[in-house]
Amino acid sequence: MKYYEGDCVIELDVNNEIRKATVRPSDVLLDVLREQFGLTGAKPGCKNGDCGTCTILMDGLPAKACLVLAVEAVGHKILTVEGLGGHTPIQEAFVQYNAFQCGYCTSGFLMVCHALAERKPNADEYEMEKWLQSNICRCTSYQEIREAVKSVLKHI
Repeated sequence: MKYYEGDCVIELDVNNEIRKATVRPSDVLLDVLREQFGLTGAKPGCKNGDCGTCTILMDGLPAKACLVLAVEAVGHKILTVEGLGGHTPIQEAFVQYNAFQCGYCTSGFLMVCHALAERKPNADEYEMEKWLQSNICRCTSYQEIREAVKSVLKHI
């Protein structure tokens, strides 16, 4: 990484670990997560907030990492798919219900669904659909994703 005048060192709380990054004021969180921290679960897709492949949780709520400036994330708790640890109920449900095809959108959907299960465990069909609208699956695994989420919401 080449450093320029105006770069600054920031501290980010990512997956319950304080990490330092050198950023320009215009650097987005997605690039810092991927390029400086090696956390590649959040994927670059549309890079304008439409697809949701870059979804992370910021203070427990879904956020598009391609739209968040890295400096805006200072002081917030960031959770990436790597921070889930691999054995959450939603991850297991995605496997059980085959809620993925190519897998590119999966990490973003996992983050949205994890937040939904944590924040709104009694969500009804309408609320679940509202939350799922923030992400796009180009392989059309929507029905399987819905079934996975429903199975988790039932057991919480």
